[in-house]
Amino acid sequence: MSLRQALHTVLASQEEIAADEERLEASQQTGCSAVADLANRKRAHVSGVLRSVILRPREGVPTVEAELYDGSGSLDLVWLGRRRIAGIEPGRRVRVEGLVCEIAGRRTMFNPRYELRPRAGE
Repeated sequence: MSLRQALHTVLASQEEIAADEERLEASQQTGCSAVADLANRKRAHVSGVLRSVILRPREGVPTVEAELYDGSGSLDLVWLGRRRIAGIEPGRRVRVEGLVCEIAGRRTMFNPRYELRPRAGE
């Protein structure tokens, strides 16, 4: 370990340490891109942890929205026509695939394919 890495480890905030751990976990998923590297209007695979999950109607259609975090940034996931998705809950690790688009300056995937990842200890 270099002196720079040692100092970063000692002086890093809890949030920075958590982000480093998420980036490491996400980078170990084969074929996944970092959220920070996602290009608009391109298909991508992304892995991370769900920070929040909410039910929010859009124009009268039930919608499940989740925020995926991989340590490099956040990606909004939106499933249209759903009130609930079994296993999609805060703290859950997922791998998603879909078309990335920017909505109001935020990276978003609509109706992504998803794979639930094991929780710690599973």
